[in-house]
This record gives sequence, structure tokens and C-alpha cells, in this order.
Amino acid sequence: MENGAVYSPTTEEDPGPARGARSRLAAYFNLGRLKLPQRVLKLLQLLLSLLAFICEEVVSQCTLCGALYFFELVSSSAFLLSLLILIVYCTPVYDKVDAGKIKSSDFYITGVTGLVFLLASILFATMHDHTSAEIAAIAFGFLASVMFLADGGFMFHEKRQASQLRKPETATRAEALTEPLNA
Repeated sequence: MENGAVYSPTTEEDPGPARGARSRLAAYFNLGRLKLPQRVLKLLQLLLSLLAFICEEVVSQCTLCGALYFFELVSSSAFLLSLLILIVYCTPVYDKVDAGKIKSSDFYITGVTGLVFLLASILFATMHDHTSAEIAAIAFGFLASVMFLADGGFMFHEKRQASQLRKPETATRAEALTEPLNA
């Protein structure tokens, strides 16, 4: 045991550049599934909803707290939902689930979150006590809701373009069905 034989089976001299925690972690995440504009929108949604939530948490007292609590619920939910969607797009989970279902879920979640975040921001803007933390939270809330709605609009535009590309194909099938078989 004095010659170091005890440690030889468990230690490694140099793992090499292709191995290690960073290379495995980098190989695990893939941002390439999202186009650049949508990637930027998703990251902005995540950042702005987190900032709105943090600014709202700094508020120490309120006169009408219902709007503040609703804004808190919406901003934290928006952050968690945008984080979840980003994780699904960037990890191997995307490969295990149908891509159409992911995109459809993303479209509805993003659109509804944007509308509810906008509503929460409007309510909070009408019932706040004019402190700097509340004003910052409202500003980040409006910006985040705009990012969610812009992303929803971007996805709607992509869906519409994809359906227009498929329309001529379905029209030729309909024409083929009306022609007699022995013609």
C-alpha cells in the first residue's frame, strides 16, 4: 500500500479536453432549435418576468393589495412557464416529445401568459402606491407582456405561413378525388 496502488484504479491523470463536466453540459443544451428572433424573445420573456417578480417582491406595503398579489402570481407563473418552455426547447426532452405538440403548447401558453400579464400590469398600474419598486415592477411587467405577445404573434405568423404553403397540396388532392378513376 505504500507504493500508491490503492489509488490507481480510482484516479485519472488527465481527463483530456473532450471530457469533463463543461463539455457534457454544453452538449446537453441546444439553443439551435429556436430561430434567433424567437430565442431572443424567449430570453427576454424570462429576464423581464423575473425582474418584474423581483421588483414586486421588494414592495414593503400596499394600500390596495389585491392587484399586487395578482401581479405577483402572474409574474412568478410567467417566469416559471417561460423557464419551462426554454428548458424543453434546449434539452433532449424536445426529442422525446412530438415537436408539433411542443410548438402548439408553446403558442397557447405564450399567448395566454402575455394577455394575463398585460391584464395584471394594467390592474397593478391603476392601483399602486407610486413607490419606485412598484413603478419598476409595472414597467418590467408591461415589457414582459409585450415580449410574450410578440412571441405569440411571431408563432402565429409562422403557423400561417406553414398553412399557406400546404394549401396548394390539399387543393390538388381534392381535384384528384373528383376525377373518375378510369380517365
